[in-house]
Amino acid sequence: MFNWSSDQYLKFKAQRTQPAIDLAKRIEDRNPRTVLDIGCGPGNSTAVLKAVFPGARILGIDTSQDMIDKAKRAYPDIDFDLGDAREIADEYDLLFSNACLQWIPDHKDFIPYLMSKLNDGGMLAAQIPMNGEEPLFRIIREVVSEFKLNSISRQWTLEPEEYYEILSGCSSSVQTWETIYYHDLPNHEALLEWVKGTHIRPYLALLSEEDSLKFENEILEKVRKTYRVMGDGKVILRFRRFFFTAEK
Repeated sequence: MFNWSSDQYLKFKAQRTQPAIDLAKRIEDRNPRTVLDIGCGPGNSTAVLKAVFPGARILGIDTSQDMIDKAKRAYPDIDFDLGDAREIADEYDLLFSNACLQWIPDHKDFIPYLMSKLNDGGMLAAQIPMNGEEPLFRIIREVVSEFKLNSISRQWTLEPEEYYEILSGCSSSVQTWETIYYHDLPNHEALLEWVKGTHIRPYLALLSEEDSLKFENEILEKVRKTYRVMGDGKVILRFRRFFFTAEK
């Protein structure tokens, strides 16, 4: 089993936090008393919620001990705990999730389950990456195949219309939208560092140190051939993210 690395994840803290800011700002007119941040990671998204809803009782949960430890050190005034999104004990006014739900299967059952964990009038607000067709991720699939690895880094993402169908069947109102972010990264190596924090981490955990290096170098070589360098020397990572809010 692989472990998440908070330090690797936070190499791109600003880029990874921006969608959480955008989502929280979308619902800032609400006044939740209780908030659960699902898949809080190192606490960056939970800190956003604390800033937007300063009067709420906020809890961040994650399945990674490293992430929780980092969050507690960084934000001692916020509560964090190990927790599984499929085993939520209480009910909340706001369930919030920034780039986590794609790691959890069976959304046709899971999303209604989350809605059931809301108080009356509560809201589920989520952001889900939908970037599988970006060249970087197609390259990863190619290299995974070349190394004859099983496709274990699966993300359980549905199409936007499917989320609307699910949510409209278990909520009183739904809003869906998407944003494409254009992240200007310093070089091609930064693209590799980006996915080392998330997408390829499960594969690296399976490989020896020598094979991990070969795996990374193969991705980097293909990335250099695919992504052009801009006039200022930077490389653009195009990143599509899907958002929804649903009220109980």
